[in-house]
This record gives sequence, C-alpha cells and structure tokens, in this order.
Amino acid sequence: MKSKTTVIWFVLAGSLAAFIWIFEHHFQAGAPAVPGLLSGFRAATVASLQIIPAGTREISVVRTNGAWQLERPVAYPASAAAIESVLATLEKLSPALRLTAGELRGRKNSDAEFGFETPRFSIVAEAGEQRWQLLVGNPTAPGDQVYVRVVGVEGVFITDTAWLPQLPRSASEWRDPALLAAGTDCDWIVITNGTKAIELRQDATNHLWRMTRPLLARADGARITAALQQLRTARVAQFVSDDAKADLATFGLQPAELDVWLGHGTNLLAAVHAGKIAPENPELVFARREGWSAVVALAKSAFTPWRGTVNDFRDAHLLEFSRPVSEIEVRGESSFILRERGSNDWALVGEKYPADAGSVQAMLQSLAGFRTVEFVKDLNTGADLKSFGLTTPVRQIILRAAPGATNGVIAQLLFGASETNRIFVKRADEDYVYALALADFDRLPDNGWEFRDRRVWNFSTNDVAQMTIRQNGRTRQLIRDAAGKWSLAGGSPGVFDARWMEMIVRQFGEMTAARWVARNVTAPEKFGLAPEGFQVAIELKDGKKQAVDFGTELPSQAGLAAVTMEGERWVFVCPSALYQFAKLYLVIPPNAP
Repeated sequence: MKSKTTVIWFVLAGSLAAFIWIFEHHFQAGAPAVPGLLSGFRAATVASLQIIPAGTREISVVRTNGAWQLERPVAYPASAAAIESVLATLEKLSPALRLTAGELRGRKNSDAEFGFETPRFSIVAEAGEQRWQLLVGNPTAPGDQVYVRVVGVEGVFITDTAWLPQLPRSASEWRDPALLAAGTDCDWIVITNGTKAIELRQDATNHLWRMTRPLLARADGARITAALQQLRTARVAQFVSDDAKADLATFGLQPAELDVWLGHGTNLLAAVHAGKIAPENPELVFARREGWSAVVALAKSAFTPWRGTVNDFRDAHLLEFSRPVSEIEVRGESSFILRERGSNDWALVGEKYPADAGSVQAMLQSLAGFRTVEFVKDLNTGADLKSFGLTTPVRQIILRAAPGATNGVIAQLLFGASETNRIFVKRADEDYVYALALADFDRLPDNGWEFRDRRVWNFSTNDVAQMTIRQNGRTRQLIRDAAGKWSLAGGSPGVFDARWMEMIVRQFGEMTAARWVARNVTAPEKFGLAPEGFQVAIELKDGKKQAVDFGTELPSQAGLAAVTMEGERWVFVCPSALYQFAKLYLVIPPNAP
C-alpha cells in the first residue's frame, strides 16, 4: 500500500515539474520593454540639434544634404561622428526611475531642487514638425545618476550619467577637424606658390596626371596621390580665430603663401590656403579653408609636398606603360626586334631560337623604373638637339602595342651623348631633354642575342651513357651502367666520389645560362678558355654528344663557360652551384696516376 502511494506522489511531483518548465518557457509573458525617454525620437530623422551648456554659448548644428554644419556660435563644417553619436544615445536613452506629477506636488520648488532653473544642459532636437526638448539638471545624491526633464511631459526622470560626457561644452568639440571635406576626389588641381602657378589635370581614360601650366608635361602621379592623401588626413590642431574681420595678413593668409585648389570637371570642390608658421609652435602652420572665415593651425607637413618647384611635380620616369607592350625595337650599333608571339612568349625576329621571356620582362621593368637625374632643357631647337647628341642618337628604343592597335607606338626613347655619370635622353613625343644615370643605361642589353632562351641543355640522367673529362692534355672517362651506377673506365687516372655523380649530371642536363656573355667568340682567352683547359663532354645513349668548357671564375663563385650551339660558339655565365660542383668533383687531380 505504501509503495503504491509513493509511486503516486512521484508521478504528481514529475507532472508538476513538467508543468512549471512548460509554463516558464512557453506561457510566461516577457519582461515589459522599457520605453525610451524621448517618445518617437529617431536619430536618422533629426534635421537640427541645439545644445546649450550652462554658462556658455549655444551650440547649434543643422543637417544639410546629408552633411552637418555648425550654425552657432560660428558657421563651420561639423563633425558628423560626434553628432551622430549623441543622437544615437538620445534615441536609446531610457529612465531608471520616474517621479510622477503627484509625487512632486508636495515639493515647494522642485525646479530649483532638481536643477532645472539653471540646467546643466538644454538639448533641443527637431525633425520636421516634431520637436523634443530635454533639460539636464542636478546629479542625485550618490552622483552616479542625474535628474532630467522632458519639456511637455509631466514628471521628472532619473538616468545614469554615462552619456553626459558625449555632450559638447564648446563648439570646438563639434567642429570637423578635417582640412578637406570627405569625397574631394578631384581631376584638376591648381597650386599657387608665391608668384608661381602650377595646373595639373588627370586624364579621364588612363587616369594619368599631366601638367598643363606653366608647361605641358607628364606629372608625377605618385607625388600627387601622396600629397592629396596628406591633405585628406590632415587634422586641425587648433582653432585660432573665428573673426570674419580678422587681419588675415598677420597669419600670412592674405595673400596666402600657398594655395591648393581642387576641382572636378567644371566644379570647384575645395580649396585650402596655408600661411605663416605659428610662432608658439614651429611645427604648426596657419591655414584656412576656402569659404570659411576661421583661421586654424595644423601640422606644416600637410603642405610640404605642395611647396615644390615646377620640376618637382613633373614625372621623373622616362615612360609609363599605359598599354601592354607587344614589340620592342632597338636601333643602334646593334639593331634587333623582340616580338611577342603569345602570352609572355617572345621571339627575336630573324633568329631561329626563342627569346627568354624573363629577360624581356626584366628589360621592360628597367625601362619603367628609369628616373631622370635632371630635367635638362624644356624647349629645343635643332642646334640644341645636336649639342646633346640627339640629332643622330646612339640608340633608340621603340615600344609598340599589339599589331593593328590604334597609334601602335607606346613610347620612343632617343639616347644621345654621354658625359660623366649621365647620358642625355629624349622622348620622341616631347620637346624636353632629360639626363639619365649612365649606370642605368649601361644595364640595358646591347645585343639581341643577349635575349636568347637561357636553357643550354635538356636531358635526363637516364639519357646519359658516359662522361669524358679533359684537362691539361689528360683525359678521364666515367661510365654509367643501366642501374645508374658510375665507375672509372679502364685506363682513366685517379679515383672519384661516385656519390655525387647523379646530382651533378642532373644539373648538367638542366644547365641554364645565368647570362649570355658573347656570341661567335674569336678570342676565347679573354674568358679564361684555353685549348687544354677544363672540359666536360657528355655522351648520350642515342649517340649525341654535348661539351662545355669552363673558364674564369667570377667573384660571385659562378664562372664563365662556353658551348657550341647551331655551329656558333657561345660564352655564358654558368650558375655557381654547377660551376663549383664541377670544379670540386670532376677535375683530374694533378698527381693522379
């Protein structure tokens, strides 16, 4: 009997627990939402905001065309981030406690008691026909809360104080510290620097900058981009004066020592003016935004890139690749043409062997990287060109786009006379003469054969039957069997370490010239190549024979070597790894029996 009663009680307890769980999770009403302090307030709709801190001037801002502007106490662009932060806080602001009108009736002077006769802040926001006014009064006794009143709503509210530091105490806290407004993407710039005027314009097609005044020339796009970025990121360090009648000459702003005008199309977007260095801080300079009377001080580095000479804004690069290059023609003592046959596949016109694409790209990169060391002359007569050796250039380099392209010539460089450490050069499409470092010019290949594909041999170790080494009139022969084992042929002098042979032969099969040095060599001794010198000859299983002669070792531990290809003798730089392995493991010891 007792056991049956116990079971019943257990069932009832379980049912009750299940009921409680289901009720709590499915039927219990959620906690009531805490209403916002300002009914109907939406930050995104607010068009004007007024804040009056106790004992100081009204701060008033309006939203126009999506941007905030200060109206009082001074007209000036406002900081959108600071204003939007306050509006977002007001939208979310909820009271911790409310004292009703009935609770306030027994108090003799509640406005004085709660601080509303002289509020710490008066806040007025407007959105269309809606208007909200909030008065911030005294802190509560502990100091972590504050009394507030919504004008037109009965009672007094209490909120925390965490949001109060966002409210400005002066207009400077809400001024936009940026020197330029956001979105000043310009395509023309005018710089007046004393008596000089420089005009720059950006091409709408290729986005390259050109100088249009005081001369027509390519402009330094990298410098312009960096200078614009410095202006865009410059921040006001001090608001010096708001007096519309201030004597701007005392700040070096009438006339300004430097003006930068930015525009797009036919519209002026913005302008900034820089004046004297601030006497109390030599790192700051006085400045002013066009259209605003305020004088500010900011880091002088913001204007440093704009204070250059005319030549400082010219592009020091000899050329820019606005289109892909498909043909390179070199005219001079040794003329040749490189032509692209496919994607990064180049050929030397008139030769059977392919060109090394890496060498072609290296030349194009060198040309693109050339920077002039001096702008020598801007206007040239025939006599001028002759004096610089440009009437009959020593070399010309012509870069062309793909066949059939409109205006196929991308650039044409003419190289003239040289003097100590520099050579004169001119673009065919410009009237200017530049000076280029002679060391840069000397790095350009002189001959077309220097672009030959660098692969010398191409076979695998399994293709090899034997290796013959000749040195100082002696011969050593090494045999490779079908299992890949190496041994000395009968009568060959000395001993050798067979452990490294497969690796060395593999490097021979993949031998690549680090650089071609000479073609059709008639004086091999200049390269350390002697008739009885060190030679390695490899015989393949199909009967073909390959031979390489080693010459002078270079400081880089690479060395000169020579091979015969298509009946011509070619000298090249042998990579250091192969050169050193051959010298270390293949030479015939002088005392070998």
